[in-house]
Amino acid sequence: MYDMKGLFIDREVISIHVGQAGVQIGNAAWELFCLEHGIQPDGTMPIQNKQHVDDSFSTFFLETGTGRHVPRAILIDLEPSVIDEIRTGPYKRLFHPEQMVTGKEDAANNYARGHYTVGKEIIDVVLDRIRRIAENCTGLQGFLVFHSFGGGTGSGFTSLLMERLTIDYGKKSKLEFSIYPAPQVSTAVVEPYNSILTTHTTLEHSDCSFMVDNEAIYDICRRNLDVERPSYLNLNRLISQVFVNFK
Repeated sequence: MYDMKGLFIDREVISIHVGQAGVQIGNAAWELFCLEHGIQPDGTMPIQNKQHVDDSFSTFFLETGTGRHVPRAILIDLEPSVIDEIRTGPYKRLFHPEQMVTGKEDAANNYARGHYTVGKEIIDVVLDRIRRIAENCTGLQGFLVFHSFGGGTGSGFTSLLMERLTIDYGKKSKLEFSIYPAPQVSTAVVEPYNSILTTHTTLEHSDCSFMVDNEAIYDICRRNLDVERPSYLNLNRLISQVFVNFK
């Protein structure tokens, strides 16, 4: 994007990964994004790769004064185990510690815990971290929110966060990448209730939703990729491919 004087204006987007599904998809997606652009796990980029980077690269990455490339992203979960895997994994130096926010107890697949009780304890911290990322943007365009509809954090906390984002960043676009539960592929009997509650809440706060059906992803893994018993790792890798291609 250029202004009237012909100067390039950055158009940044902040990615928000919520709950186990959102965080695991985010982990796989940012790994792919780094591989695509030649970024090392610690955020550095070899000089030869920098020659092939276009101006749109800054949409998703912030380049620090030391030459590291940090994703414009925040990872949130009400319990620490999933994000701890990133903190100790090969890409632990890609994200700044403040970009990973965890609580002390999970939502137990309960929308109400994610929205009204446990989630409310960390919402202000999350909004503060988002504000810090936004302050490093010169032309923030909006948010990409990754979550599942069936989990307690993915449903309850996401709906609370979307409400607050509307208040704080009313004119900014909010796009959802959502994992919708399927009856044949379910991890909790309350997933339909969580889905209905979060759909009702986010309808008025989301500008566009891209939905992925868990059962359809399983079928693609089985039929097209010859993975007989797909794990969540397989599903997340496939979904992250869609996300990276969208970017």
